[in-house]
Amino acid sequence: MSDQQQSTTQAFPSSDQQQSSTQAFVKKTAAQRKLYESGNELAAYAAKQINYHIMGYYPITPSTQIAENLDLSGARGEHNIRLIAAEGEHSAAGICYGASAGGGRVFNATSANGLLYALEQFPVQSGTRMPMVMNVACRTVSGPLCIKGDHSDIMYLLNTGWIILFADDPQMVYDFNLIALKLAEKVNLPVVVAFDGFFTSHQKQKCMVFSEDETVQHFIGKKLSCDNPEISAFAGNDSTGENRFYSVLDLNHPVSVGSYMNEPDIINNKYQLFLAMEETRKKLPILFDEFASLSGRMHTFCRGYMCEDADIILFLLGSSFHTATVAADTLRKEGIRAGVVTLNVLRPFPSDELRHLCMHAKTIVAADRQDSYGAGGGNMSLELRAALQDITDSTHPIRVLTRIYGLGGKDFFVEDAVALFREGLSPDARAFDYYGITPGTTENCPQPQYYAPLTKDRQSPGVTTCTFDPATGKMLVKGGLIKDATAMPKRIAPGIGTCPGCGIPVNLNLLLKGIEGNVVFLFQTGCGMVTTTAYPKTAFRIPYIHNLFQNGAATLSGLVEVFEERQKRGEYPKGEITFIMASGDGGMDIGMGSALGTALRGHHLLLFEYDNGGYMNTGYQLSYSTPMGAKSSTSHLGKTQYGKTFFHKDMPQIMAATHLPYVATVAESNPHDFIKKAAKAAAYAREFGTAYVKALSACPLNWNDRPDTERKVIAAAVDCCYFPLYEIERGITSLSYDPKKSHKKIPVTEWFSMMGRTKHLATEEYKSVADQIQAEVDRRYERLAACAEHPLL
Repeated sequence: MSDQQQSTTQAFPSSDQQQSSTQAFVKKTAAQRKLYESGNELAAYAAKQINYHIMGYYPITPSTQIAENLDLSGARGEHNIRLIAAEGEHSAAGICYGASAGGGRVFNATSANGLLYALEQFPVQSGTRMPMVMNVACRTVSGPLCIKGDHSDIMYLLNTGWIILFADDPQMVYDFNLIALKLAEKVNLPVVVAFDGFFTSHQKQKCMVFSEDETVQHFIGKKLSCDNPEISAFAGNDSTGENRFYSVLDLNHPVSVGSYMNEPDIINNKYQLFLAMEETRKKLPILFDEFASLSGRMHTFCRGYMCEDADIILFLLGSSFHTATVAADTLRKEGIRAGVVTLNVLRPFPSDELRHLCMHAKTIVAADRQDSYGAGGGNMSLELRAALQDITDSTHPIRVLTRIYGLGGKDFFVEDAVALFREGLSPDARAFDYYGITPGTTENCPQPQYYAPLTKDRQSPGVTTCTFDPATGKMLVKGGLIKDATAMPKRIAPGIGTCPGCGIPVNLNLLLKGIEGNVVFLFQTGCGMVTTTAYPKTAFRIPYIHNLFQNGAATLSGLVEVFEERQKRGEYPKGEITFIMASGDGGMDIGMGSALGTALRGHHLLLFEYDNGGYMNTGYQLSYSTPMGAKSSTSHLGKTQYGKTFFHKDMPQIMAATHLPYVATVAESNPHDFIKKAAKAAAYAREFGTAYVKALSACPLNWNDRPDTERKVIAAAVDCCYFPLYEIERGITSLSYDPKKSHKKIPVTEWFSMMGRTKHLATEEYKSVADQIQAEVDRRYERLAACAEHPLL
């Protein structure tokens, strides 16, 4: 971040002097400096200055940069926030709830389906009156999967009891993050700071921040929990009238948080929440004034541009407000009195303030960046209509039109805003419509077929066969040679969008070379999915389905069961299908619960994990399978950090604990072993139940190595025993390759030195960390070798 100093005290024109779309300015009194940053970076900067106790998070585009920037500044020693990378957003919300119940100041950031995954936790946070702050970089809710920005996620929070502030530029993101925490602790409610994904989260602007962290911390004040020795228990801070904060860490005065309630009490609880939200209406203007006296920037519940005499108003949220103001200027030059209104606060909804801004208009075009399907408008349209009821009568009817626009991050230009104004000027305009759609056709026009379907015979060249031997209790594989396996047609077409050297297509093709017959694929979200199915084309020559990575295994189990039930009822032809779920890019973190449940139920399917050691599809954040000590965008190197701080997850052993009929590890450096194990896994999946196979999958972009050396890198991971090759067949472990016996065992640092993400671990400075890793790798391998020697393990 840049640190260009700006003057400490400066006067700005007041709101009645300026004719611009930006917030009003007054004289500022605290030292500030100028930064050129994005909304995400400024959210992280504000959090750094606040110095929260805890951030529980899970990376999801486009909010991930917030955690990344906090981890980077933490590595530099610029704050003491304890960042906890959860295995999913639901757990991240739980971490935040627990930390806030312990009297901590707590922070989170999420988007889209991550927000929905955690949704049930949010009313718990508000219903037990635990203050915290969460940033939401607004994004399209899937499906189909889309990572671009609209407002379909934030609207799910309207009924959760959270205060919702909406920032329409990066400066406001910074300001609202400071105001939000103070507000949260004033009324004992959690606060969301929302802003447009990518448009505000990633676009940089010149902004002002307070020069000293102490200025921010003094503005917010000290949080006085009941367990704080500076105050008497339950006394609160009587000198300033602050609310008291209960804590489950108050051992002298134990409290029960989240007790069970029946109907006489729950309605009172919700009424108290209502009262707290109403108190917010009183407190927030005071905080806006207080912040303005400190910063020179005045904020309001909602704001308008050229609304005083406007006949037609365009009402919208977020960054589009600024675009719309330019369109209003254009129409004003034509003699059309156009204005623009936006909201800075969604909860509590500013009905009075909104009515005041819109009271002279004849027509309002409410542009919603989401749709409340079947309701005749998005949520903001509906609430606008409700707010206007008190001033809309026969003497001054205000016509409200709704236009759904900009979904999936579709760009909104000045020309589009002008077009919406002109639609509103037409007396024949429809009350509700979508703007910006591409007209389709009612004719049944199937997508062109790029490849002929692969028949069962075509997928069964007979080069790799697998049969169960009752005498040994094991599968016997014949064939599996690379030279013969080339007869297997590729189920995934070439030309996909993976990076050079990516291990995903390599591992998928090796897996499929060993599996004969019909195959149906499920891909969880990740690089493998995104690079193969860019609509309207697909790389799959066999049936394929996608679901989000926290639920892939369960989805495939439902598909398997309906296949079997429909066959049983005579609704589907007899025959076998191998059902495969492919997961990677950290998908077995957030998706681990679903995978374990599927394994325990024993559905006839194969779980294949291509482990590239991080959340690669979102820019390489640490996953639980990232090597200890490795650099990532959420495990930086610095004076207080050495990379990831805990050991990699041993997913094959976790899956083996469910007593699957077959568990195996494979590597592209040992292709014959890979193909044979694929054949075994498919056979076990069809005949006995769930099977699991894990491959170590190269990612040159984020491992920071060369694409043409990946096979050697993978081989080194095997030879140092970090990634041992073995199988557990019907509960019995056997090593497929023993580097010790082959006299090829190498130190783990030799593997680390081949990758930019870990080469620092091979230096003297990080020797103690490398020694810990070596000891753990050796311990795990010796345990595995002991299991392989035991007849029952």
